[in-house]
Amino acid sequence: MIRRAAFFHRLIDSASLPSNIGARYYTAQIATSLQSTGQSDDESNDIDWENLGFHLMPTDYMYLTKSNENGHFEQGQLNPYGNIHLSPSACVLNYGQGLFEGTKAYRRDDGRLFLFRPHQNAIRMQIGAERMCMPCPSTDQFVDAVKQTALANKHFIPPPGKGSLYIRPLLIGSGPILGLAPAPEYTFLVYACPVGNYFKEGTTQLNLYVEEDLHRASRGGAGGVKSITNYAPVLRAINSAKEKGFSDVLYLDSVNKRYIEEVSSCNIFLVKGKVLSTPAASGTILKGVTRKSIMDIARDLGYQVEERLIDVDELTNADEVFCTGTAVGVASVGSITYKGKRIEYQKRSEQTSKQLYSRLIGIQRGVIEDKRDWIVEIE
Repeated sequence: MIRRAAFFHRLIDSASLPSNIGARYYTAQIATSLQSTGQSDDESNDIDWENLGFHLMPTDYMYLTKSNENGHFEQGQLNPYGNIHLSPSACVLNYGQGLFEGTKAYRRDDGRLFLFRPHQNAIRMQIGAERMCMPCPSTDQFVDAVKQTALANKHFIPPPGKGSLYIRPLLIGSGPILGLAPAPEYTFLVYACPVGNYFKEGTTQLNLYVEEDLHRASRGGAGGVKSITNYAPVLRAINSAKEKGFSDVLYLDSVNKRYIEEVSSCNIFLVKGKVLSTPAASGTILKGVTRKSIMDIARDLGYQVEERLIDVDELTNADEVFCTGTAVGVASVGSITYKGKRIEYQKRSEQTSKQLYSRLIGIQRGVIEDKRDWIVEIE
């Protein structure tokens, strides 16, 4: 693998192409060059695909580009995965000016590789960048960068049904600055990692704890975008809950402390009969790509879908509760503890979450027709 990385690095460094040649050319060149080495897509046979979990496993390459003085991002390139250089006064380090996204690449039974709705991630990053006073790559730049990263690390994409390649695009204020202001320079990079189940419980139902004192987001803040500043503040609540044996934390709104919002890194749904309810994304809740997809699938299957304020007391009467997210997929909830009372949800033979997730996976794997053009093939 080291020999292969060195070969590919020389290929990139020696490329003397005009700056107006698009990233698709690089993607094609990558595919041709990897094939010329004689290496198999499944080179990393030493990986235990059955027990991936959700842990950092460095892959071979990452994509990187920087903004110019006009705020436009130049043609990026792939580099061996590794540390990046930042000034101690980088805006992202001092003031938290940064965004990240999460999407996945999948391998199908015929060996072809696909992404799931990467354009939605690109659009969401653009919305977040506007909120955080940052320039942002175009949708085409974003998607091409994700494609290049996936293709360069394709031997890390798990076999069908064993997991996926989690792809993490980052947009950070990398330029140095002392006073509180937007950075003078920005870095857009993309790295990847093979993953399985996000929660250690695997497919076992989750046990959530309702946090009443600590809050994930507040009105007028950045809770509705994928800012890096949204995540470290929840670590205290997560650690406390896990010490008590819970899987994760469900947060309430910061004003009334009675309406449910999100779990730490995923959206939440309640099921009552044929009605599917999820908290309205009104500035404190992230509009998840998986959330949106599950809502569309639910409507296709005849469910009434509601986005609204959900009182925490409604958890008592729900038939079923589940979480959604790129990292977690669709995770069924077995219990939620609120004010010392444990609300339990029985695992039914015909669970709505299982039905919806099966449909989602079927579309991703090509077993069910993709009528909305959600799937993007990596050429």
